[in-house]
Amino acid sequence: MNYDYDFFVIGGGSGGIASARRAAEYGAKVAVAENDRLGGTCVNRGCIPKKLMVYASHFPHLMEDAQGYGWSAVESQLNWQKMVVAVNQEVDRLNGVYGRMLDNSKVELFRGLARFVDDRTVEIGDRRVTADKILIAVGGKPVKPDIPGIESALTSDEMFALPEQPKRMVILGAGYIGCEFACIMNGLGTEVVQVLRGDRILRGFDDDLRETIQNGMQESGIRILTQTEIKRIEETGNGIKVVLEGETEEVLTDVVSLAATGRKPNLEKLGIEQTKVEVKDGAIVVDEHNRTNVENIYAVGDCIGRIELTPVAIKEGRILADKLYGSKDGLMSYDAVPTAIFTTPEAATVGMTETQARKEFGDAVKVYRAKFRPMYYTLAGRDEKTMMKLVVDTASDRVLGAHMVGDHAAEIIQGVAIAVKMGATKADFDATVAIHPSVAEEFVTMR
Repeated sequence: MNYDYDFFVIGGGSGGIASARRAAEYGAKVAVAENDRLGGTCVNRGCIPKKLMVYASHFPHLMEDAQGYGWSAVESQLNWQKMVVAVNQEVDRLNGVYGRMLDNSKVELFRGLARFVDDRTVEIGDRRVTADKILIAVGGKPVKPDIPGIESALTSDEMFALPEQPKRMVILGAGYIGCEFACIMNGLGTEVVQVLRGDRILRGFDDDLRETIQNGMQESGIRILTQTEIKRIEETGNGIKVVLEGETEEVLTDVVSLAATGRKPNLEKLGIEQTKVEVKDGAIVVDEHNRTNVENIYAVGDCIGRIELTPVAIKEGRILADKLYGSKDGLMSYDAVPTAIFTTPEAATVGMTETQARKEFGDAVKVYRAKFRPMYYTLAGRDEKTMMKLVVDTASDRVLGAHMVGDHAAEIIQGVAIAVKMGATKADFDATVAIHPSVAEEFVTMR
């Protein structure tokens, strides 16, 4: 049977575009449908604008630190509107880059919402097209909890478009997105209160990493309310009243952000019920080749509920296209996937946490840990600590996990991740000559 396209991708985010372009390189006739801006969450409402705001939030400390090195004091104020405009201009530029990449790859772009008609037919507006194979790459969206008054709260999607800088902000949740926004806004001068149901942030990460970041956040002035829940949110003449259940009864604020209450696959309006694609716990079920139970329909990225990271979606998409159109039978590996948390202090990690390792390897696990003040802060006069940690299986000497909290943690762990992925041993780390003086050298000198 003849189809309009060999490969039709629903979703113009990082995973969908990567897969579409790779398939087109092999000569497939490819189209992408996107009803929002190209680039998905990462480019438009995630990684890119967030990291730019992280940079902006660091300048007050940098200007203060400079005085310890002999520079005169600097009087400076943030122009919130100028920062927001600059960030959004960069997002606009990247949208254009993605559009040009599709054009250069000869991938046709449909601007609109794509819905399934059947297993091989999708509808975009008033046009129907058929495809031999269809990829679902629709990403995810924020979840709003069922709290009275929740309609006045922002999600992470709206954080980049605030017309004015709030003087006060309450952030609900303890995930990495919420922690990152808490640190960004605190660094920019907003008074931040973060509300946690548990007693510690960043559930699922290594405990030493969690404790070090939380202590650093609190020392920087972020008020963290543990064992606390929001009961309701009320608009008042003096701001927004957040009524709490915990040691603190209420907080008055200008903005409530739900940046850390989770995300879910964006499957609404997809018409997936017109197919037999299996959905479990809100996510599309796929096999190790990212194929659904319908043989010609595939899915990658956040909508499959595995590891919700942009580079993971990109790799899934490219491996899929390589298999379908390049005769390369690769498999996506979810072991030793590195990730960073752009809080202040910054953190990054790869491999097993200490808890995970002890659960699997028991008493054979040995931990190497260092905590110190980096040289930079000696003249700056700040008591900032860096934490570095290796988790090792003594039976094989293999490094199971590496964790770091401190400046440039993401840049450092990216290199360490290669070693961990390759199965490097502690002896391999020890045999590596250190770069001195540097923070990174601690990973090869820990005893």
